[in-house]
Amino acid sequence: MTVFEGTFTQTEGLRFAIVISRFNDLIVGKLLQGCEDALKRHGVDVDPQGTQVDYVWIPGSFEVPIVARQLAVSGRYDAVICLGAVIRGQTPHFDYVAAEVSKGIAAAGYQSGVPVIFGIITADTMQQALERAGVKSNKGWDYGMNALEMASLMRRLNQVGPGEGTATHAAALGSGDRSLPASSSNPSRSAQVSNHVEGA
Repeated sequence: MTVFEGTFTQTEGLRFAIVISRFNDLIVGKLLQGCEDALKRHGVDVDPQGTQVDYVWIPGSFEVPIVARQLAVSGRYDAVICLGAVIRGQTPHFDYVAAEVSKGIAAAGYQSGVPVIFGIITADTMQQALERAGVKSNKGWDYGMNALEMASLMRRLNQVGPGEGTATHAAALGSGDRSLPASSSNPSRSAQVSNHVEGA
């Protein structure tokens, strides 16, 4: 049998969308910086005028799932990264938002078959959120790394035809070569889109 796993190399052909909530921008801005740093250090061009990363700004975390799904089903991206922060207040608002956002992001991934990375900080206090956005560690870096790994993994899985996981790879495995076919460009991802998409 064949072992499949994502990598953090050969990122030239990968395309990402980052959905960014404006609410709690002190936290989300730091998450974005960490995410961009992870992508950039692994060979991804994070320039908004480039061809690998599109940035989509939205009002708050509750709006993340519908936008993430729209991007995921477009066929333009290898992964969609969702960044936001929901901090508990004095009302049940936190519970409703956190629950719906998590379910919605999961559904976007299931429905599209594209990795949709859950990068929403859910914290009881602003201090907890800050600790996860750079004071102790920056979870944005983790979200970027997750996107790289899942994008490369799904690309490899999508290239495997019927039977390739067993008979076709038997000879390669016998020789100790566990490599998979080199990634090829996806014509559906050649469509040009604006690199900055902002809501009103």
